[in-house]
Amino acid sequence: MNKFKFKITVIGDGFVGKTSLIKKFTQGSFQKEYIKTIGAQFSKYEEEIEGDLCELVFWDIAGQDEFHFLRPAFYRSSVASIIVFSIEENKFGKDSFKHAAQWLKEIKKFCGDIPVALFGNKVDLVDDNRLTDEKIIKFVQKNNFTGFYHTSAKTGQNVEDAFKSLIRELYSKTKSSLITP
Repeated sequence: MNKFKFKITVIGDGFVGKTSLIKKFTQGSFQKEYIKTIGAQFSKYEEEIEGDLCELVFWDIAGQDEFHFLRPAFYRSSVASIIVFSIEENKFGKDSFKHAAQWLKEIKKFCGDIPVALFGNKVDLVDDNRLTDEKIIKFVQKNNFTGFYHTSAKTGQNVEDAFKSLIRELYSKTKSSLITP
């Protein structure tokens, strides 16, 4: 059995649900009250894939500007990233999506060309019939994201699929790099 360890940074504006998404995926729980992340929080998750053990360490990085100076150190050694924005149809949601481009630029500056997934969170607060993804899909294609997912930390919608898709990609990429021709 091989053991692989992956550091994944989870970034995005404050209050978009980064911590809630990680907790939903790793613990199956959801906390209603907002608790601001100070600096960064860490969560571990293990999964066996094809007889190999994958250990993931999620670095939940504070989205507030006051913690901007800490981010370069937190990004170090990341092999993938998840950018989270709120899909809500209000100013906060629209701004958090606009800021996704800045988050992407920042992660690429400090980590290079690593896999990045985009999660549009809080889909439970939006009428499915009104979801328009044209801008999002153009953004995803233009920036070569590994995937885009509508998620809800509250209901769990697409949370497992979104995280596991990224895990499978990391595993596959790492495993294939071990096979020599």
